[in-house]
This record gives sequence, C-alpha cells and structure tokens, in this order.
Amino acid sequence: MPQRRQLHANLAPNIHRNLPTAELAELCIQKGSRLFASNGAVVAYTGKYTGRTPKDKRIVDEPGTTEQIWWDGNASIDPAEFDALHDRAQDVIDRSEVFIIDAFAGADPNHRIKVRVIVQSAYHALFIKQLLIRPNRDELLDFEPDWVVVDLPSETYDREENGEQRDAIIALSFERREVIIMGTKYAGEMKKSVFSVMNFLLPNKGVMPMHCSANVGANGDVALFFGLSGTGKTTLSADPERGLIGDDEHGWSDEGVFNFEGGCYAKCIKLTRDGEPEIFDAIRFGAVLENVALNPDRTPDYFDGSITENTRCAYPIDHIRNAVLPSVGGHPDNVIFLTADAYGVLPPISRLTPEQAMYHFLNGYTAKVAGTEAGVKEPQATFSTCFGAPFMVHKPKVYAELLAKQLKKHKSRVWLVNTGWSGGPYGIGHRIDLKYTRAMIRAALSGKLDKVEMREDPIFGLSVPVSCPGVPSDLLMPKETWSKPQDYDAQAQKLKAMFDANYEKYQQ
Repeated sequence: MPQRRQLHANLAPNIHRNLPTAELAELCIQKGSRLFASNGAVVAYTGKYTGRTPKDKRIVDEPGTTEQIWWDGNASIDPAEFDALHDRAQDVIDRSEVFIIDAFAGADPNHRIKVRVIVQSAYHALFIKQLLIRPNRDELLDFEPDWVVVDLPSETYDREENGEQRDAIIALSFERREVIIMGTKYAGEMKKSVFSVMNFLLPNKGVMPMHCSANVGANGDVALFFGLSGTGKTTLSADPERGLIGDDEHGWSDEGVFNFEGGCYAKCIKLTRDGEPEIFDAIRFGAVLENVALNPDRTPDYFDGSITENTRCAYPIDHIRNAVLPSVGGHPDNVIFLTADAYGVLPPISRLTPEQAMYHFLNGYTAKVAGTEAGVKEPQATFSTCFGAPFMVHKPKVYAELLAKQLKKHKSRVWLVNTGWSGGPYGIGHRIDLKYTRAMIRAALSGKLDKVEMREDPIFGLSVPVSCPGVPSDLLMPKETWSKPQDYDAQAQKLKAMFDANYEKYQQ
C-alpha cells in the first residue's frame, strides 16, 4: 500500500496563510462573532470543553516506535483507525476555509522543529501563532514542515468507550509526524500536542524536555519551576526582578535551557494587577482571553468562574516587559518543584537531596480541593509523574535519568516549595500568602538560604530553613501553625504513606 501524503491544505478553496496578528484579530470578530475586551484582547468561548480532555488523547501504535512508548500512561489507536482519521481530516480540509500558521517549536535552532498548523477558525490561528515561535519573513519563504497539526473542532469523533459516549479525539502519529484534533474547541490541545511531540523527540537526542517555567537573574543565574496546573509556574516565574525565559515548556541540553514556545498561557482566575502585574498588563491587543466573563463595559471579570475555573489568556512572550529574547539561558543554578498541598502539612520551602529530588520528581504531587471537580468534597492527592504525566511519551524513568544526570553535572540545587495551605487542610487552614512564597524563592535563588540553619522534618525527611528574610518563622514549620499538633502528625503520616505507595510504581 502506498504511504499516504502528509496532511496539507493545497486543495482548500480558501486559505489564509500566516496572516499578521492584527488581521487575525479582526477576522476573529468578523467570522467568529467574537468580541474585543476593553483591554484589546480577543475573547473566545470554548463550549463543552473548557480544558484538555486527556481521556481522548491517543498515540498510534506503530512498529517503529511502539517499544519507546509508555503505554501504562498513554492510550493507543490502531494505525488503520488513524489512517481513516487522516483521510477524513484531509477531506474536510479540501472543502473548507482554513487558516495556516507555520511556526517553530524550540528556541534553540539545534533542537527545534518546524510545525505547520491547519485550523478552521481565526481564533485558533491567532492562539497558536502567539503560543509557538514566530518565524521571520525569510524563514517563511522556504518553510517545509517537519510536523503537521490539524485542528478541526467542527468534526466530532463519536464512539463509545467503556460505556461512555465520547466525541473528541487527539491522535498523534510519530511515524507519520501528524497530529489530528477533532471535536473540541479548546485551543490548548494544540499547544500540548506539540509539547508531547517534543517530549518524544528530545530524549532520543539526550535532551531533557520539561514541564516547567524558567527565568534568569541579572547575573545570569537560571531558575526552573516545575509544577502542575494551579501551583504557580506562570505566576512565580513572572518576576519583575528577573528575565522571563518561558512559562511552561522547556528543554535542557548540553548548551543550557531553551523555551519550546514563543508565548505564555496563563490562568486568569482571580487575576489582579496588584498580585500579578506582569501577567495583567500582558493581556492586551494580540492576546486571546478564553472563557473569561465580561462586564457590560467589556472589562474582564477575572473573579467570575461561572463558565470554568480554568479561565486562560494566551499572549506572545514579548508582552512581558522583561522577556528574554531569544528565549534561551544557561544551565540552571536552582530547580524548584512547586506543589499546592491542600492537606497543609508540607513545609513552604525545603531543600532536597539528589535522591529526594528524584522521589518528588517521579511523584509529581499536588492536591485538588473541594469544588474543582464534581464529587471532590475534601482534599485529594494528585500524582502526575514528572509534573506532567499526560504529556510524557517515554517511560518516566527516561525523564528521571536525564534530569538526574543534568542536576549532577551542573550541581543545581533543588527545592520543594509548597504554595498550598498552612495551619490546617483546605477548609480549615489558609493559603500561603503569595508575598511569602516570593520572599522564600528570592532567598533561595540569591543564596541566602544557604547560610541559615536547616532543621530536618521528622516525617518527610526534608531540610527546612529555620528562618527566611521577610517570612514569619512559624510559617516555615507547618506543625507549629496547627492548633492541634496531633492532627498535623496524623495528616502528615497519611500523606507520606500516599507518597511512598505512588513512588513504588516507578521502582520496576
């Protein structure tokens, strides 16, 4: 059987190719019945799916790559089924108006890929143009894609799986170098599909792909911030005193750290200028607000979570005043693992040994709180290995060994930072104040915490500073913030047991 040609838009009746930002923004309003917010951002609503739908992600089980895939963490799709998807997608493109965005993934030219994204709406075109790296005019002249991503929200992929009706699909073929997305308007699926591609390709070159943000100080010291959604990756890396390399996806090569993207994708819920001025001011013309309610005067209501708590904004990284361009840096001096512990027992900051770093990296812990999902009535531990299980294509051990090698080679310090609760679990205690978290991180990055006494946490074995400039001392020792120390002990032992049970899964 002759191999199918890579998906293309050569026969589409109406093609909009690499339009400038202003024209795409205008077409969002004209063709999509969308609105401009008062700050100039395009406002889009994604309908049924207001976040990623990981149940619908599939990797094609192909002979040349199947041995490399972590099938315990990824669902498969048969090559013949993907071929049918390919043919259906090509048929839709051939009779549709489409938008094409050509872009790079990877700020380091030695490790970048060329991506062609074919979409049905100006909104998705504007989104991915701002999120990936924008080639210059000369680079577009002879642009031949390594990968093609096709995003068709109008096409559902109806089926029944495990007694449940499903209508979306995100399918990746590493041999065909294609991604096909159907049935969801949530634009973040495109961005994360490209991340999954990089997570597959780079380890084979000895490069560590990371679900983290990164920034750099005035003296060139680089910091990485790993963490799951809601733990503070974007917020804490957008520091006016440090240059922003990127907010979400990076690689760590022999030359240093590099961003995969050319934009940021920030959560907007409860956003204020006082709390996060860099992000607040980045939301302007050229940005896309997703699922954010508007007041009658079209000012965004960032405190309205009636559509979803996962309100978002996509904007090019140069909307951040102190963005580093090109988005590359040296080897990190500090690596920070972020967790939002809703049980209220982890120290707000602690230093990890190399062994502890691997333990917490493989666990990838945070916690859900009541109200975030139906049926969640009390804190629930969430373990997402490597702080990004849905995007990890190889087995977790592959990424852990790459990280361990880099940490050892470059003598990077590793910190565990809890941005969650203190004084008790969610509902009893209180969220750790952002100003204190910032103060602790600045002290760690500046080396000030290297000079203070450390105390070992008796349950988790973590090295906890007894003092930190600008932070109340009792906050540093979680047990001292609880009204009943015995309740703290019980809660901490419970969480430690969950840690150990989860870690055992990766010791094979």
